[in-house]
Amino acid sequence: MKSPFKRLLLGLCFAFTLTVSAQESSVALTNLSASQEVTESERYKVLFAAVKATELEDILDKSGPFTIFAPSDAAFERFSNDKMEELINSKDKSELKSLLGYHIVAGQLSASKILRALCQGNGKTSFTTIQGKKLMAHMDGINIVLTDPMGNTARITVADVSQENGIIHEIDSVIQPSQM
Repeated sequence: MKSPFKRLLLGLCFAFTLTVSAQESSVALTNLSASQEVTESERYKVLFAAVKATELEDILDKSGPFTIFAPSDAAFERFSNDKMEELINSKDKSELKSLLGYHIVAGQLSASKILRALCQGNGKTSFTTIQGKKLMAHMDGINIVLTDPMGNTARITVADVSQENGIIHEIDSVIQPSQM
């Protein structure tokens, strides 16, 4: 007999899978056409400016697969447009690379893979970023929530946007490797 907690967790896992499927359909119809890349999207201007500034573009294009937890422009606005502009325009890009690297995980982690890891970990799991730091994940209702070492959280708002060399999950906040 399964405990009430495990039954609830399995129910949430099922509900989340249905939500992710609905989100995937919505994203394909409203934000991106089937042939359009996320790089063409108007929702990630700050992220792509930061990737270009750090010259991570070549690495992301030629290596992989990667999972990118991509803050939207609105997430960067809440974080600080001034701070991002300062990081992007700085001669020393190490702090910007560190911030970006904390949003990237090696491998292709679809929402269903993340969900399975959460189910196997009794509602919690962690991922190692390409920066070498841990990013924690847990469920909050039907949402997957990521937590950085500073205690900041970000929800996955759009899941499973497939790319040639990986997958992107849009998040609603910027996660940080340390106090910035």
